[in-house]
Amino acid sequence: MRRTPRLLATVVLIGVGLTGGTAAAGGDRTVPVQLVSITDFHGYLRPPSAADGGTIAGPDGKNQVVGGAAYLATHLKTIRAGHPNSILFADGDNFSGWPFEVDAHADEPTIEALNALGIEFSSVGNHELDVSKSFLVDHMTRGKCFGTPGVDSCFTDSTGRRFHGADFEFQSANIVDAKGRTIVAPYTIRWVRDHGRSYPVGFIGMTVPDTPVGSTSYQPDLKALDPVESANRAAAELTRRGVKAIVLNMHDGGTDASATYDNCLNPSGPAIDLARKVTPQIDAIVTGHWHAAFNCSIPDPDGNPRPVVEAANHGRLISEINLQLDRRTGEVLRDRTTSTNHAVTRDVTPDPKLQKIVDYWAAAGDRKYAEPVATVTGDFTRTANAVGESTMADLAADVHLWTAPDADLGLIAAKPAIGSTALRGDLLVANSNKPGDADGRVLLGESWEAYGYGNPVLTVSLTGAELDAVLEQQWQGGKFAPLALSKNVKYSFDASRLEGDRIDPQDVHINGASLDPAKTYRVAALAYTVIGADGYPALKAAYRDPVRTDTDHETFAAYLRVHKTLTPAPLDRVTQKG
Repeated sequence: MRRTPRLLATVVLIGVGLTGGTAAAGGDRTVPVQLVSITDFHGYLRPPSAADGGTIAGPDGKNQVVGGAAYLATHLKTIRAGHPNSILFADGDNFSGWPFEVDAHADEPTIEALNALGIEFSSVGNHELDVSKSFLVDHMTRGKCFGTPGVDSCFTDSTGRRFHGADFEFQSANIVDAKGRTIVAPYTIRWVRDHGRSYPVGFIGMTVPDTPVGSTSYQPDLKALDPVESANRAAAELTRRGVKAIVLNMHDGGTDASATYDNCLNPSGPAIDLARKVTPQIDAIVTGHWHAAFNCSIPDPDGNPRPVVEAANHGRLISEINLQLDRRTGEVLRDRTTSTNHAVTRDVTPDPKLQKIVDYWAAAGDRKYAEPVATVTGDFTRTANAVGESTMADLAADVHLWTAPDADLGLIAAKPAIGSTALRGDLLVANSNKPGDADGRVLLGESWEAYGYGNPVLTVSLTGAELDAVLEQQWQGGKFAPLALSKNVKYSFDASRLEGDRIDPQDVHINGASLDPAKTYRVAALAYTVIGADGYPALKAAYRDPVRTDTDHETFAAYLRVHKTLTPAPLDRVTQKG
C-alpha cells in the first residue's frame, strides 16, 4: 500500500524539572507529566456573555460564571504551578472567532492571546480552515501578510509590534491536499525530564473528517482521511521512533448531556466511538468540536481504560490529565493516570498581561466597529410579508449574486427549515446612538451584526428541475421556510396545492426567461445552506461543481462599500396565486 506523504513532525525538549517522580510500590519511581488543554476558544478574549456560554453548571448543579482570556491565564498558572513537566496545548478551533474585534482584525488578536498564554501546539480544527489552507499555514502560523498591512492583515498588536504569527504549531494526521500530503505535521513530540533522563511524549493531531466539504469551512481542494486509520498509522510511527507515551489530540468530540463538566455518565458521539476502536498504543484522548464538557474513562480495544476529555468552548474549562510514566520504560501507567476538568471561574484576579491584550483589542474593535461603510435611504428589515419576503433577505440574496461572477441567481435561507439564519439583524436609517453613527449611516460593526456567521458563499450547479425541487422544499410538514432570491428572479406559488407541487416552473423567471428544467443554472448561496444544514435536502443532494468565494461578513461589507447608497427594493419577487 502506498503511504501518504507527510510533513515532518516536530520534536521539542520542554521539561527542565530534575526532581524525582512519585514514589511507587517496590521502590520504583514514576515520572509525572501534566497535560493541560483548552478547546474551541474561538477568539473569545473577553468574557463571553450568558448567551455565548458565559456560565456552566457546576457539580452542585448551580451555574458558575466562567470564561475570559485574563481569567483563563490566572487559572492556568494555578493549575500548572509545581509541575515541571507540564505541557499546554489546544484542541483546535482557536480562531476564526465570532467576536467582532477578532474577526475584524483577521483573527490576529486570538493568536497574540494564545501566544501570551503559552500554548505549545494545537490540532487543526475545522474553523482553522474557514478561510483557506494558506490562511492557516502562511498567515496564522508564519505571519505572512495579505492585502494591505494594517488594513487587511498584519495589524499592530498590544506591544506595538506587527503581527508575526503563532509561536506554536498545528498538527493534523488526517487532512491532506490534492496530492495526498498532510497540510501540517501529523504529530509532535515533546520530551520531559526526570533525574537527568529524557522521555518522549507524542501528540497526534486530528481534524473532524467532514471539514473539507461537510462543514461551513468548505475546502473542496482538501480531503479527510479515516480518523481511526490515521491515528493508528501515526501511533505506529511514533512507536517505531521509540515513543511509548502517546496522546490523541482530536478535534472531534461527543456529548454527555446527563453529566456535569467533570464527570461521565452516558457519553456518545464520534470521539467516544473512536476511543473504543483506536489502537491501545494511544494512552489518552483529548477532544473538542462539540462544545461539550465531560471527563470520561473509556476502555481501549484491549479493555484498558484511558481518559477521554472535552473542555467545552470559549475558554470556559481547562482539561488536566496527569500521566505517570514508568521511569524505566517510559510507558504510561494507566492505573495511575488521573484527569480533571476545571471551571475558568471569574472569582480570581485576572492576569494583568492578558488583560492588557484583551483591553487593547476591545478598543481596536470599537474603532473598527465605527467605520462607515454605506448609507441607507430606507430600513432593511427581516420583517417578512405574507409570502415570506423581506428587504433584508432580498439584500442578502443580491449580495450572493454580486459576489459570484458566474452566478445566474443568488439565494439565501430567509427563515431556514432547520438551523440558524445568517440574517441576524436589521439595517435601519435611525441613528443607533453608537459612536460614529448618524441617520442613514451603516457602520462596519452594524453590517457584521446584521448578516453572516463566518460562512463562505458557494456557487454551485443545479438543473432547472433541481432548483424547482429546492423551491418546493420551502414547505415542509406544514411549516413555511422561505428562501429569498436575487433581484433578477421572480416566481409565484399556489398555496392551495399539495406540498411538493406548489410552483410551476413556468412561473419562475430568471432574467425574464421561464425556468428551463433541463438547463443548468449557477446558484450562489451560503455553504451552510448548500450542504443541507438549513434543511433543504434537495439542494444538498443535487449540487455540483462548487466554487468557493469569500466569507459572508467580508462579502457583505465589500458590497456595501462598493454600492455606498442603498434603497430597499420593492417586495415583488414572490407572489401568491389566487
